[in-house]
Amino acid sequence: MTTKPMAILFLCALCCTRVFSQDYFYNNRYYDKDFLFEINASAGAINCLTDLGGRSGDGKGFLKDLNLVNTKFSGGISAGFVYLYTLGARLEFNAGTITASDNILKSDQSTGGINRYKRNLQFWSNIYELLLLVEYYPLSHLLFNNDKRSRFSPYITGGIGIFHFNPQAYLHNESINLQPLHTEGQGFTEYGDRAPYKLTQVNFPVGAGIKYELSPLCNLRIEVLHRITTTDYLDDVSTRYIDPALFQKYLTPENASLAMQLHDRQGELDPSHITTPGSIRGRDSRNDSYFTIQFKVGIILGRALR
Repeated sequence: MTTKPMAILFLCALCCTRVFSQDYFYNNRYYDKDFLFEINASAGAINCLTDLGGRSGDGKGFLKDLNLVNTKFSGGISAGFVYLYTLGARLEFNAGTITASDNILKSDQSTGGINRYKRNLQFWSNIYELLLLVEYYPLSHLLFNNDKRSRFSPYITGGIGIFHFNPQAYLHNESINLQPLHTEGQGFTEYGDRAPYKLTQVNFPVGAGIKYELSPLCNLRIEVLHRITTTDYLDDVSTRYIDPALFQKYLTPENASLAMQLHDRQGELDPSHITTPGSIRGRDSRNDSYFTIQFKVGIILGRALR
């Protein structure tokens, strides 16, 4: 082989190597790998959509019934990876407090608002959850194209999780666990279609976010994550009032006394009120849900100095 063809092959090899390498060099200091690992800490807000409280007027669907006054703090940690800036997965733990109260509608003069205010129920619950989430970056082929990198990368996410809750209500300034009181006759023979609800259940988180690469070793995110649940009892309210005499039949004297006071609190506002068993306490046409808006700070692992 002559010298000229050899030189041409050598130059081609250099060019090919350069083109191949550009896909893996993050910048002139750091080298990328196919898999990048992240550890995140998050803080933000949590709120819920249940039968209690809500916006003015009749109860509406989804965010139309959201009352921002009930927003509380939430936080969490997570660890995961991203493959070629396109697909990712993470394991995440979050904690927060959800709450709602009919008293929030005290000044609402609409028929729906007055009826919910007179119901006079309230609850709060700590939420602890462990989520397994998959992330997809639909614009990765546009945002990370050789040297033309964008620091912003939107993504969608979804997965499955397990969460623990424990609805409670205040009575004489003391917080009372509601689930053991069977306030809607859950598990009673007379209400065979109402099974006792478990305090640890499965949820299905779905959401979206935007990631911003602050540096080769750190990124920031803002993310909205909605949890679809399979229960209507986040707030211990779902369907209709029961005959209160049944509490004495199925519960201990102490719990029966608490259930009598907490299942129907309309008498606290109107001592003359008499509730008819079977009248509406909640609406079971849709399950309860909750969501978070969080800011995340992530440490990127996997990039090495060139």
